[in-house]
Amino acid sequence: MSDQSPPSPIAPAIDDLWERRAELSPRDTEARATVVNAIDLLDTGKARVAELSDGDVVVDERARRAILLAFRVLGMARTQVGDFQHNDRVPLKTTFDGVRVVPGAIARWGSYMAPGVVLMPSFVNIGAYVGGGTMVDTWATVGSCAHIGANVHLSGGVGIGGVLEPPGALPVVVEDDALVGSRAMIVEGARVGRGAVVGAGTILSASMPVIDVETGEELARGRVPDWCVAVGGTRQKEFPGGTFGLPCVLVIKRLEPGQRHDKAALNEALREHGVNT
Repeated sequence: MSDQSPPSPIAPAIDDLWERRAELSPRDTEARATVVNAIDLLDTGKARVAELSDGDVVVDERARRAILLAFRVLGMARTQVGDFQHNDRVPLKTTFDGVRVVPGAIARWGSYMAPGVVLMPSFVNIGAYVGGGTMVDTWATVGSCAHIGANVHLSGGVGIGGVLEPPGALPVVVEDDALVGSRAMIVEGARVGRGAVVGAGTILSASMPVIDVETGEELARGRVPDWCVAVGGTRQKEFPGGTFGLPCVLVIKRLEPGQRHDKAALNEALREHGVNT
């Protein structure tokens, strides 16, 4: 995470409210108005919890504070969509300019989808940002404050973890042009690089070792490099009770920068390593 955070577009009054958050309630109309204005900025994409700047993840802590404050100053409200009834503090999103929203998709107010996004029956939580041209496929979940880049494909059942607390925790970031395979889980501030392909069922957390199978080198923890194919794996480790396989992520192929994802070629690369597609 970068130490040089750009100025937040959210009003500094949020910081003052944060300092006295324990005493706030839905009865505080002035505080509620300030928080609603802040969440509206997130909802329209004018503010973001997390974004990339010179290769680093920059977090707007004021934006994250605004979201947490919303749960204190917004009262419970009953809403209805068709036959479905909801009772919550955070309403559903209503601004979808240029976004295709298939019946069954749910996005909460305070999340942002850029024009060209397609939401299949899926869930996008408050504070999440989804870039233009991205597909959020069936039963995929984009957690709170996650940053999903442009032209990303989150395949069916993908779980993108959310983070609101503790302060300083990094949100999940999936960069432009990435493809995340079905039922993969990207959690705890993990990061998927630009153009990377993450195989189906892979689990990536911030502490997960990422290893290059050609060299055996540990490349990083919790970050899949740009323009590669990565899958879930194990590595052996000795313990007093025996030798056990601990989970890791394996980089099995490097892609040319800008190379589009060809499904047949990817399937062949996975089969070469005995990985199910």
